[in-house]
Amino acid sequence: MTIIVHHLNHSRSQRILWLLEELKVSYEIRHYARDAVTNLAPESLTNIHPLGKSPLIEDNGNVIFESGAIVEYVCERHGGSHLLPARGTDQHIRYLEFLHFAEGSAMTPILLNLYTARLGEAAAPLHPRINQQLESHFAFMETSLDATGWFVGDDLTGADIMMSFPAEAAVKMGRAANLPNLTAFVEKIHARPAFQTALEKGGPYAYA
Repeated sequence: MTIIVHHLNHSRSQRILWLLEELKVSYEIRHYARDAVTNLAPESLTNIHPLGKSPLIEDNGNVIFESGAIVEYVCERHGGSHLLPARGTDQHIRYLEFLHFAEGSAMTPILLNLYTARLGEAAAPLHPRINQQLESHFAFMETSLDATGWFVGDDLTGADIMMSFPAEAAVKMGRAANLPNLTAFVEKIHARPAFQTALEKGGPYAYA
């Protein structure tokens, strides 16, 4: 059965398309567009999952949400074992850290910055703290990249798939000028043929 990806434009679901292209897995994209005024996902996504968020995938009777869970599922069920460090190793611990850091830590100040920007001066008291958190998280990402240019080990892993979006956000927000490792990471993943193919299939993506 072909995987169905419920894909929202300009969203984190782009990295799921990239993962599937890396693994050469057959999949079908169902496209959704953000509201031009609110930038929110369409209500039709709630027909698939109550939260109405993307990415969502359907596979073998399962509807799976949360990017990290999707990455783990696809790697384990669809030939991505080479993207998962062996369990019980130190590299697997590091892999788990960055798999969850991407959404659990890095995205919090990114989203706060996005949402408070819409409040204008009313959000001014929050800006110093948000900026401090953005700087510290992006600096941590910069120093966490291995000499190989990846977050874990010598080659691409699921952790890099997950870390792609916050790294792209850092560059897009103009906060990576003094972060050469992070900038190089984004350039490297964008140059991968699988990423380029996913971009062509996925449509508008503001972070490429």
